[in-house]
Amino acid sequence: MNIEKNVVVKMHYSVMDKEENLIDSSYDDEPLEFIQGFGFLIEGLEKALEGKQSGDKLSVDVQAADAYGERADGLVQTVPMSMFGDVEVEVGMQFRATTDDGEQTVIVIDVTDEEVTVDGNHPLAGIDLKFDVEILDVRAATEEELSHGHVHGEGGCGHSH
Repeated sequence: MNIEKNVVVKMHYSVMDKEENLIDSSYDDEPLEFIQGFGFLIEGLEKALEGKQSGDKLSVDVQAADAYGERADGLVQTVPMSMFGDVEVEVGMQFRATTDDGEQTVIVIDVTDEEVTVDGNHPLAGIDLKFDVEILDVRAATEEELSHGHVHGEGGCGHSH
C-alpha cells in the first residue's frame, strides 16, 4: 500500500540541521505513527512521503519554509518585567501569550532587572532540516481513527471523545 491521504504510517526518523547536528530521533524509542494528510507532520516531510511504501528508506531535505517557517523578527518582543507579576522569570522558560492572532507559546530569550525579551518563533523556525526515514508499515486508517483524527493502538484510543 502506498502512502496517501487517510492512511496510517508507522515510521522511524531522525532529523538534523544542515550541519548534521541531531535534533531528534525515534530510533531508540517507539516508532512514530500518524494519519497522513492530517497535518501531523511538517508540510515538506508529509509531501515527501506521498507514494512511498512499507520498507522504503529515504533522506529528505526540507527547506525552512516547508518546515517550521522562516523566522519572523516581529515575533521577538521586549516587555516590562512587571507583566510577569511575582513569577521568577528565567531564560528558556515558556509562557502562553495572547496575541492578535490568538494564543501562542513564547520562549524567554533574555532577562534584565526591568525587561523580559520573548520569542514567539518556533525553536526550529528558519532552519533547513534533513530527515532520514524508514517506513515500517502502511495501512488503511479505520473509520474511528479518521473520525478522531489520530491513530489508535490495540483496544482503541484509551480515552473518550
